[in-house]
Amino acid sequence: MIVKRSALRRLLLLLSIVVLSGCASRPHGVLLPLHAQPPGTDLVSMLVVTTRAEDQEPGVMFSGERGDHISYADISVSIPQTREMGQVQWPSEQTPDPSREFTTVEARVLSKDQAIAAFDNRIRKTPKRQVLLFVHGFNNKFEEAVYRFAQIIHDSDATITPVLFTWPSRGNLLQYGYDHESASYSRDALENVLQFLARDPSVGEISILAHSMGNWVTLEALRQMSIRNKGLPPKIQNIMLAAPDVDFDVFRRQILTMEAKPSLFTVFISHDDEALAVSRRMWGNKPRLG
Repeated sequence: MIVKRSALRRLLLLLSIVVLSGCASRPHGVLLPLHAQPPGTDLVSMLVVTTRAEDQEPGVMFSGERGDHISYADISVSIPQTREMGQVQWPSEQTPDPSREFTTVEARVLSKDQAIAAFDNRIRKTPKRQVLLFVHGFNNKFEEAVYRFAQIIHDSDATITPVLFTWPSRGNLLQYGYDHESASYSRDALENVLQFLARDPSVGEISILAHSMGNWVTLEALRQMSIRNKGLPPKIQNIMLAAPDVDFDVFRRQILTMEAKPSLFTVFISHDDEALAVSRRMWGNKPRLG
């Protein structure tokens, strides 16, 4: 399946499950690679671009603090073949059971040149040369963003090259202000990623999926890109905004600045999103887009 309307509907259905559910216990230090795919599992591999600071603790890779440069990683996750769609089987321990839990198979930090080479190698093997860029939301640790994106890619059955953009969230409901400023801190880096994808001749089409506060950094990066380039590149075909934590009036101005076709955007609304409830209180009960 390629990322057309049927796949988009499936992705949005999956996001409805993501928005309305959480994990009972939060994973920590689960990115310790096995270096071999366990039998009876499916494998999802993704390239990661992040503005987070590197973390030396085993199995963590990147913290919730802001890095002074953009970092890159290549991560593969095994997924049990018998499981409920839309759910992440979070590892209960640092050494998970691959038959019933998500498990890290490979996890390595790359240089920029290595990341570009790995990306081009994958995109050339992808039908229609389509990219799906995922930007996570508020209150997400690095490990959570990786495993959640792996679940979305697996369950959507979309034939794409997945790229995760992860910004410095501390993974704490009480750190809303820090997370919001970290998202703003990361908009130039996200624009750089989008500019690279748009200019790479190996890329045929770009879809963007953003969740919660990730919509803020996504829309700001797109707005900057549109101003710089005098419009959005035609390779960007789908922009999916799930439970967007963005002021409605600000969103309207951002879209006007971009002069983008309304058909580019799909907005998924949630009435029960915990992050949006926090956001409404923080911003004086002004309506949020999501």
